Amino acid sequence: MTTAASATHPAEALILARLQPLVRERAAAVRLMVFDVDGVLTDGSLYYGEHGEIFKRFNALDGHGLRLLAEGGIGVALITGRSGPIVDRRAAELGIAEVMQGVRDKGAALAAVAQRRGVTLDHTGYMGDDIIDLPAMQRAGFAATVPNAPAYVAQGAHWIATLPGGSGAVRECCDVLLASQGRLGQLLVSPGLLGPGAIQ
Repeated sequence: MTTAASATHPAEALILARLQPLVRERAAAVRLMVFDVDGVLTDGSLYYGEHGEIFKRFNALDGHGLRLLAEGGIGVALITGRSGPIVDRRAAELGIAEVMQGVRDKGAALAAVAQRRGVTLDHTGYMGDDIIDLPAMQRAGFAATVPNAPAYVAQGAHWIATLPGGSGAVRECCDVLLASQGRLGQLLVSPGLLGPGAIQ
C-alpha cells in the first residue's frame, strides 16, 4: 500500500525534514506570498551610476522560484519602501502585477493587498529583512526573513532562510511553501510546465 510519506517527492522530503511542524503548518496555509525587495530580492546594495542612476542585482534562482509559486497556485506580490522603475521592470519580467512602492506602513499595505486578492491574513505570508517590515511580518500568517536580518527582526519570523537576500533566500522560501503544500514535486515531474523562456 502506498502511504502519503512514500508518495512524497524526494526534493519535498528533503525540505520538509528541515522544517518544524508548526512552520510547515503555517507554510501550508499560504495562498498569497508578499516579498520586500531591498535585502530580500536583492542583497540590499545600491549601485549609483555617474549620472545618478541606481542599479540593483537580482537573482535568477529567486525569479524562477517566484514563477514556480504562481504555477503552484500561490499569489505573489511585492511591497517595498523605495521607489523606482527597476522594481517595476523586474516584476513585469516575472508576471507579478501587484507591486506597491514607496510604502512606509507595510502592515497596512499587506492587509490591503490581501483584501484585494480575497485572502485572509492567516493565509498570507510576508518576507522582509528590516524594522520597517515588522508590522507586516506580525500580521502575516507566515513570516519569513533572511539570515543577516537584525536579531529583533529574526525574532519576529516563523522561518529564516539559510541563504542571504539576493542570493537564493527567496527561492528557498518558495521551495518551502511549495513543498509544504505538496506542490513542488508536481512541478519537478512536469518538464516544460513553465514553457519557453520562463526562467527569470
